[in-house]
Amino acid sequence: MAGATAKSDADPIVAMSRDALNKGSKSFALAAKLLPRSVRDDAIMLYAWCRHCDDEIDDQELGFAAAAKRSAAPLERLSALYQKTAQALRGEAREPVFIALSRVAAKHDIPERHPFELLRGFEMDVGERTYRTLHDTLDYCYHVAGVVGVMMAMIMGIRDQATLNRASDLGLAFQLTNIARDVIDDAKLGRVYLPMDWLEAAGVPEHAIAENVHRQAVFDVTQRLLREADVYYKSALHGMGRLPFGAAIGIGTARRVYRDIGRVVGSRGSNAWDGRAIVGKKRKLAAALSGSVAAIRAQTLLRLLPSPSREGLWTMPNLGVTNFR
Repeated sequence: MAGATAKSDADPIVAMSRDALNKGSKSFALAAKLLPRSVRDDAIMLYAWCRHCDDEIDDQELGFAAAAKRSAAPLERLSALYQKTAQALRGEAREPVFIALSRVAAKHDIPERHPFELLRGFEMDVGERTYRTLHDTLDYCYHVAGVVGVMMAMIMGIRDQATLNRASDLGLAFQLTNIARDVIDDAKLGRVYLPMDWLEAAGVPEHAIAENVHRQAVFDVTQRLLREADVYYKSALHGMGRLPFGAAIGIGTARRVYRDIGRVVGSRGSNAWDGRAIVGKKRKLAAALSGSVAAIRAQTLLRLLPSPSREGLWTMPNLGVTNFR
């Protein structure tokens, strides 16, 4: 065990990826520590590539404001991501973060459609897409998070479509939670991910989401979104029983931590965005315990029962042919 850890620490690509994780996501960093060594480094390397792409589009560094603005326009940065990702998938990567993707994709035979689907999600941001309905919002959530769940599941050895759909469900739930947490900050940047028809029904103009006068109405819409997230959290639980046991513990922890973020938002009422909703260390430790219990339940009792239908849930597209740049 110690030898494997030392070898991993000496690998500069893994070390770079671990540093990105520790600085970019305290929530997933905890879950990653609970993953078995057989998949941990690969999951961390995939995270590093995803984090890098997100930062390039949002002009950030590890999820926070960059020290200096990038000179290239968003469309140019997106085009560069497409090109470098394509090179990585051909085994021609030169930059560490793309070498990380190249390793993971080759080792686990991840279809090229999935990394490109993530980039298409960022393309929606660059193109300032309008999300008219919940289906539109879920389409975005799949492309920036659901597909990450799919790739993570593939790293853990999953290939059957039913379980991959459950993995996508967890990513969808994570992203719906992120939208609820960041709705005001996003609106100030001109990004609105809440379904427009929900906002219109609540009497909230698109351009006025961040105004205090609409705070209660926006909170009510956000609560509706979090109830939708819960549907996907519950569905994802039934996929955890198909993961290797050690992996289920880590994923169960991540599931609980992110779900708790939504609960923090919900507990604050219309003051939800006065400060960033976070889950403290004690609550994260409790989440690790609770997530482990949920994983054990999924691996035992739930595995013996028929999985509930996913009818009515957003489902990842079944593409017979890829058509990416």
